Amino acid sequence: MNEQTKTRTKSSSIGQFLHTPKGLVLVLLLAMTELATLNPSESHGEVNVLAAVLTALGLDLLMGLGQKPRRLISVGGLITGLIVADILSATAPWYVAAATTAIAIVSKHLLKIKRKPIFNPAAFGLLAAIFLFPVGQSWWGSLSLLPGWCIVLLVAAGGLVAQKVNKFPQVLAFLGTYFSLLLMMGIFHLGLPSDTPGDALRIPFVNSAVFLAFFMLTDPPTSPAKYKQQVYFGVISAVFSILIFALQGGLAYLFVGLLLANGWRVWAMRKPQFVRVST
Repeated sequence: MNEQTKTRTKSSSIGQFLHTPKGLVLVLLLAMTELATLNPSESHGEVNVLAAVLTALGLDLLMGLGQKPRRLISVGGLITGLIVADILSATAPWYVAAATTAIAIVSKHLLKIKRKPIFNPAAFGLLAAIFLFPVGQSWWGSLSLLPGWCIVLLVAAGGLVAQKVNKFPQVLAFLGTYFSLLLMMGIFHLGLPSDTPGDALRIPFVNSAVFLAFFMLTDPPTSPAKYKQQVYFGVISAVFSILIFALQGGLAYLFVGLLLANGWRVWAMRKPQFVRVST
């Protein structure tokens, strides 16, 4: 095989990878991460990205030794590590990013049904991190600390993801329910004095909901494929997120809503066993 043929084969392989859902998500996450680092205050985030990604790759390789086919590089692990690092505060110590990612990857391998994880790994790890580590979550990878117009780039990138994985009904159901409930809370003056609906409807907080909707809610292994169930999934995630926000506030409400929707999916997708009676 000559050099020209090798180059063409390599280019073809890269093109095929970029046309896969995981390939597209990975490239878009990397692009947004690099764009977010244009804010000088987020420069340390790259250290956390490196720690999270290396942890994800190492653990995925170690815990997948007995599985076939075995892959040296886990694209899913890369995506999980990126999401974790993009949501944790960029000023968090690197070992917190690594530990949070480790929890996420372990949950993916241990909490599963028929080789598919029950819970979104990144959401599981980030929820655990809220209780385990005294660090904040800035969602800096959602461009939350850049000028407000950058949310257009977030929506555009998210739209490409939703189209690729065929999850637009789910995303629209979540965002429609989420923002409608927040507006109703604002009209009727509901919620906590410390965490008001007005806060959640403003940038940078709105970026977190949009990021979660497009890049976490749409995770194919942990969300339904059929349109009707996608709508239920999105509504359930939004309703529980807003309920937790209204009662507790804080940072966990989006993760709790998504994880409860993950649990509903497993329950809804079960296959009841019917006993046939001969007549």
